[in-house]
Amino acid sequence: MIALFQQCAINYQLSRRATIPLCPEGSGLPVAFGDLTKQHQNNSIMVVTTRSSLRESQHILIRQLANCIEKSWERYLNLCPYDIPEGLGYVEGSLEGEKLTIENHCYQTPQFRKLHLELARIGDRLDILHCVMFPRPNYPLPIFGVDLVGTQGGIGAAIVDLSPVNRERVLSNSYRNVLANLPAVKFSQPRDLPQWGDIFSEFCLFVRLVDSREERLFLERVESFLTLHMRIAISTSPVFSSVQQAEILAGQHYYCTKQQQNDKTRRVLEKSLGRAWTDRYMTTMLFDSPHAV
Repeated sequence: MIALFQQCAINYQLSRRATIPLCPEGSGLPVAFGDLTKQHQNNSIMVVTTRSSLRESQHILIRQLANCIEKSWERYLNLCPYDIPEGLGYVEGSLEGEKLTIENHCYQTPQFRKLHLELARIGDRLDILHCVMFPRPNYPLPIFGVDLVGTQGGIGAAIVDLSPVNRERVLSNSYRNVLANLPAVKFSQPRDLPQWGDIFSEFCLFVRLVDSREERLFLERVESFLTLHMRIAISTSPVFSSVQQAEILAGQHYYCTKQQQNDKTRRVLEKSLGRAWTDRYMTTMLFDSPHAV
């Protein structure tokens, strides 16, 4: 029988700013697995790990990238609680006789409805990092995403993108002008995007990393994407036009629908945890479509 471990309860205390609430009403408890939250002087949340994270036993690039993402979130954003669906914060299963472990960390901010960092491991042979930053439907921002899949011997798949959600599927000039002028980097083994990959931008990077040099270059490129995205996000004002919000909703829904077509992810989860559980996980945890503002 597959054991599903309930997310541990975490106490927290938040205060509000006079100008903008840090968290929406009814946001619930902080649910980053194995973390406590502390309050900065600027009223944001910081992450303090209180138990060993799965990343400590994963490929070094996954550990470095997970730490980089969380530190960047803390630096630029006011992290707020986010309710992970029941039973999905920490998951254990079995896949072909090997232990499957999934660890989820989630937050929200005034600009983002969900910041999701997923770490997963299958036995001692496969390590996974998955991260998506979903903007709120009233913020005209692309979707940042990064994935790593590999073993202790190397990273076989590494992808990062800022995926546009507007009708034209094109990033705004505030992104394009910076991304187009980043230093050129060459990877020896580029990979082809999947057939459903029309959601990705022209700046999407999808490669196999063959050595430590390429791992460093990929980490640096992710940092560049992430820093640009958060700097633009915190300087962006929400939109109030129902037409604009509907366009953002439609774009995010399209993105989630396409990502749910990833057969490789679905097959792994179904083998270990069953079809019904996988459907729930992919539609409520990994790629949940947003609701209207």
